[in-house]
Amino acid sequence: MTIPAIASYPMPSAADQPDNRVDWQVEPDRAVLLIHDMQEYFLNKFDRSQAPIPALIENIAALRAIADRAGIPVVYTAQPTDQPDGDRALLNDFWGPGLPAAPEQAPVVDRLAPSAKDTVLTKWRYSAFQRSPLRDMMREQGRDQLIVTGVYAHIGCLASALEAFMQDVQPFFVLDALADFSLEEHLMATSYVAKRCGVTQTRATITNALTHHATSETEA
Repeated sequence: MTIPAIASYPMPSAADQPDNRVDWQVEPDRAVLLIHDMQEYFLNKFDRSQAPIPALIENIAALRAIADRAGIPVVYTAQPTDQPDGDRALLNDFWGPGLPAAPEQAPVVDRLAPSAKDTVLTKWRYSAFQRSPLRDMMREQGRDQLIVTGVYAHIGCLASALEAFMQDVQPFFVLDALADFSLEEHLMATSYVAKRCGVTQTRATITNALTHHATSETEA
């Protein structure tokens, strides 16, 4: 058993945005940008020339550029190629051997390659917080918002958003900077976050909030 080939589907747009239960606004001095599992292995399950992948990569790259300008830390998750059975454990039952069977596909896609100042977390379970220093790092930096992008929306991205909420971190799920097994599962994940643990917004909304905040700070 492994991750199946994923059929193309249109990237959701503002028309697909669910109603948010809370009105949190992202702030550059509180936020961390999470680029979740954007490794060749996971992207290769799609036809990368087809939707939603070109928009996914472009939207994450745009948010990454904004984060750099605004001084927002950028954190990546990346599964390792060395995953002994004792470490991989139950993942084997659901997804087979994973990246250890395809170590050449471990790098993050070129367009989004981490820079020297970024943090790359070793990913062991669905949530980016599991067996990682992410929460401690955020506390040390005085940050309590997590902008979530990447794959797959209804698995690791959703798990990371839900655990962020349970650790008093506000998650911001970027509707059009995520991809999933299907449009249905993509929209399910974004709706769940909007109704239960965070805020779902488009890249444009996140960008506008960060830009407005930066402009207000400059004018002050």
